[in-house]
Amino acid sequence: MRIVHVVWSLNLGGQERFILNLSRALIAKGHDVHVAVMTEGGDLRPQFDGIEVIDVLHEGGFDARLFVRMATLFRALRPDVVHTNNPGPLMYGALAARGAFVPRVVHTKHGANNVYTGRSLLFARAAVRTLSAFVAVSEPTSQVARTLERVPEKILHVIPNGVPLGQFGADAQARARVRKELGIPARAVVIGAVGRLVVEKDYPFLVRSAAPLLSKDVRLVIVGEGEQRGAIEATIPSKVRPFVHLTGMRSDVPALFAAFDLFALSSSTEGLPLVIPEAMASYLPIVATNVGGLPSIVPKEVGELVPHGNEGAMREALLGLVGSAERRRLLGEAAHAYAHEHFSLDRMTEAYERLYQGE
Repeated sequence: MRIVHVVWSLNLGGQERFILNLSRALIAKGHDVHVAVMTEGGDLRPQFDGIEVIDVLHEGGFDARLFVRMATLFRALRPDVVHTNNPGPLMYGALAARGAFVPRVVHTKHGANNVYTGRSLLFARAAVRTLSAFVAVSEPTSQVARTLERVPEKILHVIPNGVPLGQFGADAQARARVRKELGIPARAVVIGAVGRLVVEKDYPFLVRSAAPLLSKDVRLVIVGEGEQRGAIEATIPSKVRPFVHLTGMRSDVPALFAAFDLFALSSSTEGLPLVIPEAMASYLPIVATNVGGLPSIVPKEVGELVPHGNEGAMREALLGLVGSAERRRLLGEAAHAYAHEHFSLDRMTEAYERLYQGE
């Protein structure tokens, strides 16, 4: 099959890594894959080496000519499937695909992403009516799709995200290297977080919650970059600043996971973040906020969910793991097994193939 993914950007985020992982897996199975991107640049773009990336740029506001540019691209490529991701690509890509008579049009909703204005929501709902299939990455996300985009039950599917789990796991050499680089003692307990430094990840909440626990023997490491870096730094009390490590963007995330002892996610909203199964596959117990699709992927045997914004609950959950190496070990082993049972890339790829084929 020839498949064209339509994505807003190639920035370093979960949706973009989903497209990269799925594209690579589809190509490995003999499919012809192209990626149409609606904005320039993107830190993840170099990793699409070997996958044709085509800029079909959104020129701002309501870009009526973008429908024509996308339809022209689809007529030239003649794909069997156009696969759109999140609101912008849905509104433009799905309608353009139908105008170009593409046989199958599939959409994936990666989270709540309620970013519609009045007119854009009408366009999104119109685009939904042209779809062959609408995929939500979790059951809670599917509930949002039913009410927000008004997705009919007959085309609605839930496919949890999958990741290439083999690159994640215990790695003593990587653990030692990263800790030496960051100046973290070998015996220190490291609370780790990975993700874009954006408002919805709410890292200031994590910093405020963890700060009373931090010392030379308990560290907080946040991996990622974004516009909220200044706000995060301003939240760090001066007395614990030496024990908080903001690494910026890194290309060696599996090694960073190996250097952690537990994983924390403080988001105010989520769909099914890829970073959670990656952390699980790295033998890390999870402390996360009880939002979006997280209750469906973080059972109590692998970690703990806390209310977003409740610093006391987050701190207590972190403390319970910081203070018990045995509990970290037991939950980490359970997390590793759970990730490999539920979040394999092969399982996800096969599910999408079936949708592409109309099964």
